[in-house]
Amino acid sequence: MSKPKLTDTLDFPSDLNITKSLFGVGVVGLLASGIGYYLDHGQFFFSYLVNFTFFSSFALASLFFVMVQHLTRSHWSVAIRRIPEAISSNFWIWGLFIIPIFFGMHTLFHWTHADAIAHDPVLEGKVPYLNTPFFIVRQFIYFGLWSYLGYSLYSNSVEMDETGDWGLQTLMRKVSGPGLFFFAITLGFASFDWLMVLDPHWYSTIFGVYYFAMSFQGLFAALILIIFFLWSKNLLTSTIKKGHIYDLGVQLFGFTVFYAYIAFSQFLLIYYANIPEETLWFLERLSGGYEYLAYFYLFGRFVIPFIVLLPKRAKSNSKVVGSISVLILVSHFVELYWIVMPVLDHHGFHFNWMSITSFFGLGGIFLGLFFRKFKQSKMVPVKDPQLESSLNKH
Repeated sequence: MSKPKLTDTLDFPSDLNITKSLFGVGVVGLLASGIGYYLDHGQFFFSYLVNFTFFSSFALASLFFVMVQHLTRSHWSVAIRRIPEAISSNFWIWGLFIIPIFFGMHTLFHWTHADAIAHDPVLEGKVPYLNTPFFIVRQFIYFGLWSYLGYSLYSNSVEMDETGDWGLQTLMRKVSGPGLFFFAITLGFASFDWLMVLDPHWYSTIFGVYYFAMSFQGLFAALILIIFFLWSKNLLTSTIKKGHIYDLGVQLFGFTVFYAYIAFSQFLLIYYANIPEETLWFLERLSGGYEYLAYFYLFGRFVIPFIVLLPKRAKSNSKVVGSISVLILVSHFVELYWIVMPVLDHHGFHFNWMSITSFFGLGGIFLGLFFRKFKQSKMVPVKDPQLESSLNKH
């Protein structure tokens, strides 16, 4: 077999001004949402939270993906690894966007109300954990750790491009080992803090894994669409091959099943235990119009993807994989909306335009940060010793 060669241009084109366009969309979206704040600040904070947890999920899943690839010494993913590396390297900036949630805590979280705690023994018992100062400190811990891991892995990978020092591989594995342990803990607690404690009387011990499963499934869909975008601009067309899309399709299918297993496990345990404190959370989300959102994401991120991606040929069909990826990302957003919004609109489903403006606001900034970082270095880890094996994908 002939030795594969890099024939693509590995520098992001300087004349492709996508970064400015994305930041422009982000600023306009955030300004529009800011106007909405003065019209209905409650709706603003809940719409903001949905979108913050949506885009944060991709950054978190990207960080996990990169650490796992280093620990397993994976070959297949080297050609695409710079994409999740660039995404997860921006935590130190992305963490600033949790600040609006600090200002909206009294609106978002019932447990911040002193009068509610005084008349509720359940909330009173949770005060050592559910209190404003500790909540804020925890966010600094989460984003501090994630920022260190993401930036460290990205910077070492880029340094290897420049120096060719393969010893940096060992360093990145040493970072990834303990990093995965602390990542799992902080991800679980972050999912509790952002989403589960919106209803402080309800809890699920599997909720952290549930949010992780949603996030990781969504990441593979996002990676596929980013690669298709790069191909549409004639970038990396000979480096990232159909074999890589097939592998991403396999991963997408596998984590579709994993997500369904976790989500159904959470539902089934609460269903058959039939404890009022637990079932009420689902009852509010399976009535008043919210049940249609549940049906949508059930079919959109499990039933349809499972059936369509089951045949081997489907996983290497760009049109099929791309369409399913879009469907999964839409369903991912819908499911997070389904989790958050009943706390605000508990009398029934009501969609508000601020969910869209917040989506474009935070989405434009998130993608702008990604492409800004992505274009600062080679789009592929050019001196990774396993790159040759990755280029052999067919």
